[in-house]
This record gives sequence, structure tokens and C-alpha cells, in this order.
Amino acid sequence: MVELFLAEFQRRRDDSNDKDDDAVRSISMLKKLESVIWSLVTSNGRSESRLWLCNTIACSDSVTPQAQRELFVSLLRSKPSNLTLASQVLRMIIERRPNKIGHIIAKRSRLLKKFFKGNPQRILQWFSNFAGVGESGHRKGARAISQFSFVNRDVCWEELEWKGNHGQSPAVVATKPHYFLDLDVQRTVENFLKYVPEFWSSEELANSLKDGEILQIDTKFFVDCFVDMMYGENSKDIWEVINGFFLDESFSYLCHHLLILLEEQDLLTFLKSLQKFLTITMDSKCFTRPSYWLEVLLFMLDDCASASDLLLLNAILNQSRQLLRLVRDQEHKDQYDTIEEVLLEMNMSSSSSNAPFLIIKAIKKKKAEVVKLLGLYSWILQYQVLQNCETPESWEALFLKNGISFRRVEKYDLLPDRFSEGSGSDSDGWNSSKSKRKKKQKTKKKRRRDSGRRDADADLDVSSVWQSSDRSWLLSSDGYSSSWNKVDLPEHLAKHCFSTWMKQFCDKVAAKEPFHLVMLHGSSAPKFLKERAMNILQHNPSFSSFADDY
Repeated sequence: MVELFLAEFQRRRDDSNDKDDDAVRSISMLKKLESVIWSLVTSNGRSESRLWLCNTIACSDSVTPQAQRELFVSLLRSKPSNLTLASQVLRMIIERRPNKIGHIIAKRSRLLKKFFKGNPQRILQWFSNFAGVGESGHRKGARAISQFSFVNRDVCWEELEWKGNHGQSPAVVATKPHYFLDLDVQRTVENFLKYVPEFWSSEELANSLKDGEILQIDTKFFVDCFVDMMYGENSKDIWEVINGFFLDESFSYLCHHLLILLEEQDLLTFLKSLQKFLTITMDSKCFTRPSYWLEVLLFMLDDCASASDLLLLNAILNQSRQLLRLVRDQEHKDQYDTIEEVLLEMNMSSSSSNAPFLIIKAIKKKKAEVVKLLGLYSWILQYQVLQNCETPESWEALFLKNGISFRRVEKYDLLPDRFSEGSGSDSDGWNSSKSKRKKKQKTKKKRRRDSGRRDADADLDVSSVWQSSDRSWLLSSDGYSSSWNKVDLPEHLAKHCFSTWMKQFCDKVAAKEPFHLVMLHGSSAPKFLKERAMNILQHNPSFSSFADDY
């Protein structure tokens, strides 16, 4: 039977070499397991594990809009400039808030002239949208040309080029706007580029651009121009738009679309910056959030923590089923064999009797290393549970052994027909006298046909039906809030074990240095550790002897 180590770690003052050796053996076995899991995590390259981590970060709900703006603007302002990231941000703004960028374009005549000069295709796409007979009106750049030409007809009407043998007068076109369909748009715009500079800074053209629709003609061109405005000109306009975008969008959306573009070291830098904006408590309601234990780990990052550690721990905690599927894959038979060897070695070792305690005891300074090893141990427990628990009885034996109270979830829909007969309402016809007579006759024939089976059926109750059906349970591990079946139980129990050990580990951290956390760090101390440290100080005046055990 699998031991989940959910009981509070016992205090021990035994510093004998035997205990030290047990700790070394436990850590050695987990290190061996780490190398195997890491090979699984990176079997398709590190990019997939980075994507997993980015998705986990995106689940955080404790980052304020002001904090996320500071975080992502810092990424864009970092040196050297990340042009790929900047381009992606601008594409996102163009996709979701084109009108914000449209206002910037409308104020830059030089940019517009550069966009259209020598490019007939762009000219036609934007300026040839004149309305025909019965249509509501000109659109896009066509509207701008018509409005500007009428207002400034004394100076620009001669620059209009017509397809027919003769031009059209303003008076005629004013009464018949569809005549603009005869305009040679390309030659007209080329004339405006050469001889009518006022058009490119006109209010008429600016109004046609403000909705940002022009950005769809050639998004790459505008993105490249805006990146140059960001870093070459340090344009206040574009930075204001970017700041507003980061303030208004959700943290999840920004993470999903931007973090995957970062190199691992830049991602680690982002996470370290994220640390100061997180608000963490040890409320059990938070434990199921994918990002929760990553956030806790960020508070414990030391000089030895690396991007690889975070990628590994996140894969263990949030992609555990994916790792299990990889283990079963024939392509990873070597990893499967190694895991089985580690399991055999752990089961035969005396150190497995309290491995989590030994891990915490042995590694006193590298807190991130403790968290990683506890995560590895929780995954191996998930692996063992999946192998050992196949029947409802084996699951309930596991609960009982590990002090987890449970309640069976009644599934009446799984009962055979003989248990549900007559359970319908009066309106469904089951209570008619004819139906009752037929049922009685059928029952008599059945009794005569097989009296032996009748006796067996008489003794069959709901509990016997449970034996042959899939079973679900409500568990004390989550306050009986969810129904768990055999598919989801291994992962749930592994995470429950990990969260239990982490709460105890955080208590040890708070007990070890409460004065340091509360007095020296003051308001900058991690909230969840500071709360637990204050609790220890209030209820354990002699905390120092308690902490020395660890």
C-alpha cells in the first residue's frame, strides 16, 4: 500500500549518521528520477516545456493592471531591445485596438506618403472605394479624396485624373457623386503625392484613418515603422498606446501571447520581477490554482534556482498526466525501466519511511531545491498510486491507511432495471393498472423460471452494485467539495501531498527565521510567510528550539 506521508512531520533530534545516510540516499534516488523526468520533459525540445510554464504563469490572478503594465513595459525597455517581442505587441494592438494606432498614423503625413509612394496596389486598395448609384457613400480614402477635393477645388481639382475623354466639373460631380467611379485613382493619388502636400496632413484624410482599418493593407510595414518609432524616435505617442494596452488587457492574454517569445533567461528575469507584485496566502482554496505553487516558489528563489528548475517543477505539478503518458510510450522504454528501478530501490530502502522529512532536514539553505525534490516525490507517488489502485476496494484501503476520510457518491443511474422499476412519475404511464398487471405477470414467470437466481437477487442491495460499477468519492482532502473518480484521483492525491508538505515546509521556514522575516524585512517580507511567522511568535515563544530540529 502506498504511503502518502500526510501526517505532520515528527520532531527529531537524532542526528546520527544513519539518518544523514538515509537523507543522502533519498535525495540521490530523487536526483536519478529528476534526470529521467527531465529527459521526458525535453523529449520534444525545451520549447514545449516553456509553453507549459508560460501557460501556468498566465493562470495567476493576483497581478494588478498597474503591475502587469510595469512588468511588460520593462520587458520592452530592456537592453538589448527585443524587436521580436515589440513587433508582437504591436501586432496585438493592431488586432485588438486598431483605432489607437490609427490616430498616430493620421498625424504623420510623411509616413503616409512613404506607404503609398510607388505602390499602386496599396493606392487602389485604399482610395478606390467610391460609391455607385444607390450606395450610401464613399468609403476609406475615397471619401477623403472627394471631401478634400470639393473643399479645396480651387487648388487641387485640376490634379484629378479621369478615365474618359474629358474631366468632370465640381458642379456636376456634386450632383452625381457616382461620377467619381470614372476617376483614375492611381494617377490622381500620384499627382497628390507630387503636387498636393496639404492633402496628406488634411483633416479629411486623418478622419478616414482614425479607425485603423488602413493597418490591414500591410500590417508588417506599419509594425516595422512603429518599432522604429519606439526605439529610434522614442515616440511618446506610441509608448502611450503601449502603456494603455498593457493596462487594459488581461494578464492571461498578455502572458499567452508574449512570454513564449522570451528566451529562458529572460523568462526567469520576468518571474523574478513578478515576485514583488504577487500576493500569496496559505488559503487552501488557492491550492488547486495551477500557478499557486509556482508563485510560492518565486518567494523562495535563491542563487541556485534556474530556469530548468522551474520548467521541471511546473511539468511535474501541472503536466503530470502528460509525463505519465510519455512514460508508457514505447519510445521511452529506457526511461520507464529507470523509473521502475528507482521505485524498487525506494521500496527497499529504509529512507523511504519518511522521505519528505529527510529532504527538508537535509537541505537547509536551498529552499528552491527542497520544493523541487518534494515535487518529484509527489509525482512518484502519483505514479505508484496509478499502478497499485485498480479497484474501488484498493482506493478505499488507500484512503483509510493515509487518514483520508471519504464518502461514496451515490450513482443511482448505475442500478439495474430491477431496482428502478416503478420509479417513474404518475404522468409517465407506469402507474396505470394495465402496466401493473403486466409487471406482476412478468415477475411471476421470472420467479418460476429461475428461483435460484431470485434468491440471489433478493439479497442484492445497493452496496453490491457498487462492486461492479465505477465509483466516485467525496474526500476530506478538499473538504468534500468535489467528486473524485479513479481517473482524476492520482493527480489530486499527488497535489494534495505536495501542498501538505509545502505548508509544513513553509512553517519550518517561518519558524526558523521569524525575526528575520518580520523585523528585518518588514513590509517586504512575503505575506504568507510573514503571517505564519507572526503566528509562531505569538503561540510558540520558545520557537528557537522548535526550529533547531530542522
